Amino acid sequence: MLALNNAKPYVALQEADLYAQVRALDESVRADGDERYQEWLPHITRSTFLPSAKNLASYLAFREHDLRELQDRLTPLGLSSLGRCEAHVLASLASVRATLAVLCGIEDADAERPRPEDFGLGERLLLNNTDELFGTTSGLHVMVTLSTEAATDYPFVKQLVEAGMDSARINCAHDSREVWRAMAANVRRAAQETQRACRVYMDIAGPKLRVGSVIAQHPKRRFFAGDTVQLTCTEPSIYEYLAAGTPVWIDDGKIGAVVVRSGGDGIVLEIEHASPNGNRIRPDKGLNFPQTTLPLPALGESDFADLDEIVATADIVGQSFVRNAADVELLVAEFERRGVHLPIIAKLETADAIANAPEIVVAGAGRVPFGVMIARGDLAIEIGYQRLAEIQEELLWLCEAAHVPVVWATQVLDGFVKTGIPSRAEITDAAMSQRAECVMLNKGPFVVEAVAVLEDVVERMRGHQTKKSARLRELHAWQHPT
Repeated sequence: MLALNNAKPYVALQEADLYAQVRALDESVRADGDERYQEWLPHITRSTFLPSAKNLASYLAFREHDLRELQDRLTPLGLSSLGRCEAHVLASLASVRATLAVLCGIEDADAERPRPEDFGLGERLLLNNTDELFGTTSGLHVMVTLSTEAATDYPFVKQLVEAGMDSARINCAHDSREVWRAMAANVRRAAQETQRACRVYMDIAGPKLRVGSVIAQHPKRRFFAGDTVQLTCTEPSIYEYLAAGTPVWIDDGKIGAVVVRSGGDGIVLEIEHASPNGNRIRPDKGLNFPQTTLPLPALGESDFADLDEIVATADIVGQSFVRNAADVELLVAEFERRGVHLPIIAKLETADAIANAPEIVVAGAGRVPFGVMIARGDLAIEIGYQRLAEIQEELLWLCEAAHVPVVWATQVLDGFVKTGIPSRAEITDAAMSQRAECVMLNKGPFVVEAVAVLEDVVERMRGHQTKKSARLRELHAWQHPT
């Protein structure tokens, strides 16, 4: 039988520098993380978020290091490579440090081995925060965007609730307050009759730029690459900030253009990207200026007017186009002025939001029950499609470190919702969505069927994956029937 103790001097000789590297990393993360945590403390009024803020600060300090070489050295020793430590950063570092000290025969008075429950704390906090935000649910939480018909078609709403809708999304950029009230009433009636919890989630419209009117420079109804078009915007105040050559995307990125000139009569654009068959530009379609910071208020006049209706109706409030912590603080202040304490979901869909994501999370979760929506539609346009996969992963990690629930949104099973036939890519995307706490489906004629398919796909994947951790469920795919 192999005498493992005989290898100890060899291990100590070869791995002492590895221990020193981990110890230095541990001490650096603790010092830098605590400094950031102390800066955040005055802004946190929700005491239950304090351990999460501490872990998030540690995670940010931890990820300031390139740890790939360290991971490669830890793995052959049978130690954690630290690749799944988001929810419990300091416990993971302490465990690796203490084990290396023993392997190397080094006395390390500061290397206190964490308790097993230290590793489960983050998961428990995330679960509690998810329940507080969405209501107690088992497994996947499904959010569905309601169409206008949900205000008058009660059987349709009841079908959605019966199929598994856990939150009904009302987009306050569309319809009227009367329609919103009717939608919410149908949701609550369906929840009561089916004995299923279903929360009403209302999105504040926010500073979404849209096409006002279109003045074509030629008689075509469709626009092609090389064409010019003059249009107005719903926020004329931005005209002075649009220099010639400024990129602009129209209608969720379907049309790409650059500014030729901008002034009091609108914006003249030259189309650079369009469908080979051309694209129509219609009023109310979205405008994105991904390389331009525009001084738009977090809440416009219409948003302030809508807030009274929203706080009287909603269980959860979505804040669109959040850019920084001040935007979230403004909404919380408006709640306090109205004497309410509603959960908030911050929709991250701009480059500024990504840069300020840690502070946005602290500003929100430090005050109210809070979640983050990865709004992949506008976000892809703002940061570029090539970066979307990378950024959505980083946001998932960041939110796991903060024990904050995530909504995976935009075009999930979009083809299925519209046509009843899913693409292969959509199913793969739906499977990836299980790492979030909630998945949002958009409106469409087959949305009821899509809820069932989504739950089936995600439930299968939960046996294999939790966040970044693979789950080693027994496999059956290649077993022959007996």
